[in-house]
Amino acid sequence: MTKIAPRPVAGSSTADTARGELYEADFALWIDRQAALLRSGRIGEVDHGNLAEELEDMGKRQRQDLRSRLEVLLAHLLKYEFQSGLRMGSWLGTIAEQRARIEDLVEESPSLRPVLESLAGEATFYDRARRQAILETGLPAAKFPHANPYGARALDRDFWPGEGPHPDLG
Repeated sequence: MTKIAPRPVAGSSTADTARGELYEADFALWIDRQAALLRSGRIGEVDHGNLAEELEDMGKRQRQDLRSRLEVLLAHLLKYEFQSGLRMGSWLGTIAEQRARIEDLVEESPSLRPVLESLAGEATFYDRARRQAILETGLPAAKFPHANPYGARALDRDFWPGEGPHPDLG
């Protein structure tokens, strides 16, 4: 695939075009260069537009990671509760792993806590996890609640839905 060099924008310099070309040609090198420029205080040489876009994308990826992990967690909690006769160690492992990674994400970026709290109550979000559980278990849709039955308890590492026995992770 042939890359087309970005066209200079009216009022932009040749340096702006060169920065954009490096971004398109070698992303890893571009990242290293931007970090070096920022550390050395050479702000005027930074590729501001692409850097701002990448920073925004980083935030979006964190929120998407949070959504994905919560969706997997909810689907596995549903499977754990409604297919109790088939409980497997891998389900327990997935539940514990998703809880830990969600905790890590919020610890690293506390501003994600309100996002997490809003996701826990979002109907369309829970519906995706419910649909996944239905597909994976083969159980009728009517077996699963239409609204999230777990809320914030889903994140509690000592919470296991449904009838026991439950793991004692002490």
